[in-house]
Amino acid sequence: MSDTTTTPAHDTSAQGAASGGKSVVPTSGDRGRTAISQTVVAKIAGIAAREISGVSDLGGSAERVVGRVRDVLPGTSTASTQGIEVEVGERQAAVDVGIVADYGVAIHQLAAAIRRNVVNAIEQMTGLEVTEVNVTVHDIAVDDDASDNPRVQ
Repeated sequence: MSDTTTTPAHDTSAQGAASGGKSVVPTSGDRGRTAISQTVVAKIAGIAAREISGVSDLGGSAERVVGRVRDVLPGTSTASTQGIEVEVGERQAAVDVGIVADYGVAIHQLAAAIRRNVVNAIEQMTGLEVTEVNVTVHDIAVDDDASDNPRVQ
């Protein structure tokens, strides 16, 4: 019989602080560990929030301006983390989502749908427990067709 030494599959707080904002999710068995960056969790949350009908855009006005400039520049794409802030611990994550809602959408129902989708996506893809998803509505997007047809000619 040989002696084997196993190490825990989870990170200690000193190692977690040194890992640069990465979460360490316990894996099944003692064959290693998985580190998940805050950026990855933020991207998952951003994509999940954009999937909900009634979300016109993510982020506050400054973030949206930078996003529009980024859209115009060749070789760049929309940042999937725009309007998303995350805090990732060893086993849990908290998410703040800033949105622009479409006019006419029930905001409380929209926020609940965003929460459900973000929680499901993060928990299914990372194994992290999502403790909270805070939704801030920065603006309402109004259809611009009304400005094309002036009331007085």
